[in-house]
Amino acid sequence: MEIGHFNSNKKAEKAVLIGVITQEQSESMTKEYIDELEFLAHTAGATTKRKFLQKVDKPQNKTYIGKGKLQEVKAYIDAHSIDIAIFDDELSPSQLRNIEAVLDIKVIDRNHLILDIFASRAQTAHAKTQVELAQLQYLLPRLTKMWSHLDRQKGGIGMRGTGETQIEADRRIIQHKITTLKEKLKKIDKQMSVQRGNRGELVRVSLVGYTNTGKSTIMNLLSKSQVFAENKLFATLDTTVRKVVIDNLPFLLSDTVGFIRKLPHQLVESFKSTLDEVRESDILIHVLDISHPYFEDQFNVVNETLAEIDKNEKKTFVVFNKIDAYNPSPESVGYHPEGKTFALAELKQTWMSKLNDQCIFISAKDKTNIDEFKAIIYKEVRAVFEKRYPYHHFLY
Repeated sequence: MEIGHFNSNKKAEKAVLIGVITQEQSESMTKEYIDELEFLAHTAGATTKRKFLQKVDKPQNKTYIGKGKLQEVKAYIDAHSIDIAIFDDELSPSQLRNIEAVLDIKVIDRNHLILDIFASRAQTAHAKTQVELAQLQYLLPRLTKMWSHLDRQKGGIGMRGTGETQIEADRRIIQHKITTLKEKLKKIDKQMSVQRGNRGELVRVSLVGYTNTGKSTIMNLLSKSQVFAENKLFATLDTTVRKVVIDNLPFLLSDTVGFIRKLPHQLVESFKSTLDEVRESDILIHVLDISHPYFEDQFNVVNETLAEIDKNEKKTFVVFNKIDAYNPSPESVGYHPEGKTFALAELKQTWMSKLNDQCIFISAKDKTNIDEFKAIIYKEVRAVFEKRYPYHHFLY
């Protein structure tokens, strides 16, 4: 009853991606979502062969896309031996069933794909428990699809078929397991809370941001440790905490899980405890990938998620990372999707004004402006320390 994984040891599955352009979601935004979905598919071990987009007033209730477009997708799948179809929005159980009946291959949605990636990335007992809970919560309403092949075995009056009986049995098993996992998470969260309390009264700083913006690379630079970092989404799931010292001033630095658009609500709920580090931090460092054409939208996604996690406003400093990759030309990743081009100097002036100088532009990869970045952190951490211990003789 587990959600299956892509197996990275096997030959990469060939995928098609499907999304819709609506009144609420423009063509440029849909293309950006589909590009992100392609990155997710790559992270999971699939190779994207083609992307299908359709303009609709709203997704179709039965098949998400229109019948004609679905047949077009079907023809391409048959002609190119495609293994899997991935839809950019959450599909209802009936939509999944209807689409699979037409395409006759494995069909998953964005939520399923993200859950699969989280499952493959989970290393600790905490992360594994969180992911398993999210998977089961996702799976529960989709049990009917799993047992649809038994529909014809259903009996008449007074005789419930094997399929329905099996669904009820599985539902009870899953509901019991969900309850058990929630209790297990409570115990783990309590243990982690005690661990956080035992760290003393050091100032706490957390790196937050959209996934794949370079948080782990910055963590490695500042802490001189080797936190796992690679060019894939959700490279790290567990919050990593390191003691960092800058000019003899010690503080705790946390690297949290990256945010993403349309994050499955099951994962948001499951991982809220992981983000306790954010709630308990004194300073947040919001890392942005300035080379990304939609970095402003990513900035808003993270801020909205942070507001949901923690209602208390915190001292936040914004780091515009990857200035080495920024290039405001139409052929580059730094090109604005609305057709505007900005020199890096213009962006600096704009954002420094907007954020009241609470930002810095760096390249963690090339170590550009890192000394200036460290000086800012030192200043902010020292300010918190002096406010917390006004009568403490400051030795640093």
